[in-house]
Amino acid sequence: MTVAQAVVEYLSKQYTVDKVGSVEYRERLIPGTFGIFGHGNVAGVGQALKQYQQLDPTLMPYYQGRNEQAQVHQAVGYARHTRRRQTYAISTSIGPGSSNLLTGAALATTNRLPVLLLPSDTFATRAADPVLQQLEQPYAYDLTVNDAFRPLSKFFDRVNRPEQLFSAFHHGLRVLTDPAETGAVTISLPQDVQAEAFDVPEEFLAEREWRIRRPEADDDDIARAAAAIRAAKRPLIIAGGGVLYAYANEELAKFAELTGIPVGNTQAGVGVLPWDHAQSLGAIGSTGTTAANAIAAEADLIIGIGTRYEDFTTASRTAFQNPTVKFININVAPLDAYKHGTSLPIVADARKALVKLNSALGGYRIGADLAELVAAEKKRWDATVDEAFDTRYTPLPAQNEIIGATNRAMDARDVVICAAGSLPGDLHKMWRVRDPFGYHVEYAYSCMGYEIPGGLGVKRAVLAEAARTTAAGEDRAEVRDVVVMVGDGSYLMMHTELVTAVAERIKLIVVLIQNHGYASIGSLSESLGSQRFGTQYRALDEEQHSFDNGDTLPVDLALNAESLGVKVIRIEPGEKVIAELEQALRDAKAAPEGSGPILIHVESDPLLDAPSSESWWDVPVSQVAELDSTKQAFQTYADHKSRQRKLLG
Repeated sequence: MTVAQAVVEYLSKQYTVDKVGSVEYRERLIPGTFGIFGHGNVAGVGQALKQYQQLDPTLMPYYQGRNEQAQVHQAVGYARHTRRRQTYAISTSIGPGSSNLLTGAALATTNRLPVLLLPSDTFATRAADPVLQQLEQPYAYDLTVNDAFRPLSKFFDRVNRPEQLFSAFHHGLRVLTDPAETGAVTISLPQDVQAEAFDVPEEFLAEREWRIRRPEADDDDIARAAAAIRAAKRPLIIAGGGVLYAYANEELAKFAELTGIPVGNTQAGVGVLPWDHAQSLGAIGSTGTTAANAIAAEADLIIGIGTRYEDFTTASRTAFQNPTVKFININVAPLDAYKHGTSLPIVADARKALVKLNSALGGYRIGADLAELVAAEKKRWDATVDEAFDTRYTPLPAQNEIIGATNRAMDARDVVICAAGSLPGDLHKMWRVRDPFGYHVEYAYSCMGYEIPGGLGVKRAVLAEAARTTAAGEDRAEVRDVVVMVGDGSYLMMHTELVTAVAERIKLIVVLIQNHGYASIGSLSESLGSQRFGTQYRALDEEQHSFDNGDTLPVDLALNAESLGVKVIRIEPGEKVIAELEQALRDAKAAPEGSGPILIHVESDPLLDAPSSESWWDVPVSQVAELDSTKQAFQTYADHKSRQRKLLG
């Protein structure tokens, strides 16, 4: 076999096995391969995929894409919805094809989501030297573009000889399926090695199962944590994505209900509890609810479960103002379990740790004063969101209204997708989630352009989920609709995967909010005294060399989507915008599966903000400036900065 043929057949035989309670899942780790072909991989991986397509189309299905970065985003969306049990492989040519994967690699690793990257590389033999698109460095001639993946990957290897294939893929998939270490796995394949023939042991091509490790919590750690919880007067749970990946949401609900301890959630943790659960305070931190942030400010014990404590979660270390606050951190990754200097780290699977904590805390319940405060703060925030959703602005609506209309029109099991701009923060604090799989906002890397390809990856997982249910002989559940919410700035970054959806007739619903600029950074710029500089889409004012005050650009993104073969529904400005938007969403949902993507185009007023989180995010302001707006902003910044804490607990 050639090296590439061995890689393709090997990947087709790899399975993850995941046992959650009494339920066991066994699924193909790599259900398909994406690829854009060039001289680096067309005769290697490309030939192998074509050969197996003819011999057995089910062995390794091939999927097209329009951009290598977007292919990684599809794989990440798929991996997230399958709770990290499955992902795709991506094959690229050398040079720009490979380097286009770099942003996707960073996104996957930052989000702790698995993706297998197979960038092609220059000749291992150096028979052609330098080959087209080869990077030459005089101080290290073995350095190639693919070395840029090393800091962005959780595992990196280069197969310079066929015999290296065995260890490279064995250790690569070990990392890919490890909940504590997973992220981008990059195995660089020189183009000549891909096409080289060698003897492949049958053992390498045999089926292999990769069991997802779910470590138990140490009993002594649980006892110490239980004692700390019993001693606390104002405990608060911060639930992250690790709760969902561990299928711990039901055990978390039991924990919260038995103890009364309130729960705030990170971006990745939205869905751990339904929005109207009595103990759910919703989002926490810079993009959080006033309810969660009010409780966090006075909390004397933070119980972090499956969170990596990024700066939005901690409001840049200003969220927790109790001088004696302590942290219990439950996480499968030691890196996260030890965050903020905690003396109570629990390195364990979230669900298994919660099972033990529920047993250890029998009879414990928070005081009536905290319970009453939680209920009052929750009621106050719910009223704030109601007002934001129901206030009507004309002729252009606020983004709050658009979010509310979309939320109302979607079914409980549908999934909303977003990544960058002002939308993620607004969704985090206001989206009323009703299903553990109902919310996917990529905010660890917050990559502009992720939304459409990421949503497409989620939709692929949804369709596979429905197909498995049918194949198992169960009653087929309704296929979840996947709704992408994206602003015009992010849409322009990477809308080309709409063509992929058209080609495969995948029903993806896109709500495109046109506000003629970068609304999120415009608002941030204004708050930092930079007067929304460079954030509006305007014609160039040549005298001032400014893009701030010119005419609005005559860009028609609805027409752009139509030109790609997408069905488009335009919502015109006016008094009926929200009613028409809700109807458009219902019409889009009524379209049959297999009918292709649908885009709903609606304009908004970018100057109408969402309700305040009564929180902060640390973005430095110039200490000296000629602009009065910057001087004023620095004073505000200094006030907030004085509240930052080391949080060694």
